[in-house]
Amino acid sequence: MMEAMLFSQKIAQLSKALWKSIEKDWQQWIKPYDLNINEHHILWIAYHLNGASISEIAKFGVMHVSTAFNFSKKLEERGMLKFSKKEDDKRNTYVELTEAGEKILLDTMETYDPSSYDAFRAALPLRELYGKFPEMVEFMCIIRNIYGDDFMQIFETSFKNLNREFVEENNRLIKKDHADQNQESKKEPVNS
Repeated sequence: MMEAMLFSQKIAQLSKALWKSIEKDWQQWIKPYDLNINEHHILWIAYHLNGASISEIAKFGVMHVSTAFNFSKKLEERGMLKFSKKEDDKRNTYVELTEAGEKILLDTMETYDPSSYDAFRAALPLRELYGKFPEMVEFMCIIRNIYGDDFMQIFETSFKNLNREFVEENNRLIKKDHADQNQESKKEPVNS
């Protein structure tokens, strides 16, 4: 019983402290885009799922269905998401990023500055000491046991997508097709 209580309280206190720091940094990051954390997270999920149901957004965004719907509706009103129903599934509402929604999400990714994140800076001494950032295996195992394999598959997919679809250019993350366009425009001769 004592071990269970100590574990539960340690993980609760550490998670709360870490979340408070991450929440502050995340809010600062997206503030110039007039987004809140739920809206940004919805854009992120819709992007990586290539469209998603409100239920999927709620599940993977770890939010109530009404929260997912209400913030998605606000994004739709701002022209960043579009709602639809599938021919074979009229019960669920689906959202998809619009061009404006994808643009704002990609802009946030391009302006991401890791040095402004306390959690990142706090992990740097471990990276310098061990040559890598702390592993997340045990933490991911706990989350998998709480939220299930589906949750972790989407989690892992989003990060695989980052590695596959983005490149680092001048200390910024840029979608590969944008980076390719930048390279092409540098090659094109300038007409005088």
